[in-house]
Amino acid sequence: MVLQIHPIHKEPTITWEALPADFILPDDPVENIQQPTLAAALTDALGTAGCIQPQMLIGSNFGLVATVNKKIVVKAPDWFYIPQVQPVGADVIRRSYTPNLEGAPVTVVMEFLSDIEGGELSVRSTPPYGKLYFYEKILQVPTYVTYDPYEPSLEVRCLQNGLYTLQPADANGRFWIPELELFLGIWQGERLCQTMNWLRWWDREGNLLLWSSEQAEQERQRAEKLAAKLRELGVDPDAIA
Repeated sequence: MVLQIHPIHKEPTITWEALPADFILPDDPVENIQQPTLAAALTDALGTAGCIQPQMLIGSNFGLVATVNKKIVVKAPDWFYIPQVQPVGADVIRRSYTPNLEGAPVTVVMEFLSDIEGGELSVRSTPPYGKLYFYEKILQVPTYVTYDPYEPSLEVRCLQNGLYTLQPADANGRFWIPELELFLGIWQGERLCQTMNWLRWWDREGNLLLWSSEQAEQERQRAEKLAAKLRELGVDPDAIA
């Protein structure tokens, strides 16, 4: 008879402690060359639509901190959203963010897939913790988005009873992100001379949230049409103060 001994899984002890001033944050290179442009485009559209408020914290490749079993753990997602954080002084640079200590928990994180072993979908529960495990079990982020721009493939996981569950897309292939009250989906096109598969936002009515460059182009076209109409009426638009 063989005695089988099953390992006892011990839940980690998680605390929220201030990051020491001399703590050296990881400075890893970006693993996906499209990561900076994808993240910037997401934030740009939110800003253009007036969805960003002063109390929010939205960032990219920025350290989120937790203390697990008395050891500091830092992960830097490709994009994240926090609805409300405590303000810092005008002369203070925010180096990182510790949920619950510095403000609200992180509510949305995104990772743009790379080919690194044990990366965005890793459930490794021992140091170095896998990203999925860290967001699910330690930070307990309600919505976790993973995106492969090369496939392209978009997956959205929502926290239900302590576990991430894949969410179905709607008829348009988009996913409802409740924390932002917006849909997220894939859009192919050009931005800043780059043609690729972008992540973009849509509102409840299905209207695409424009980038600042698109908004500026719309305003330019509107001004040209108005000027043309004035000329038809015999009015010089350049003479109007």
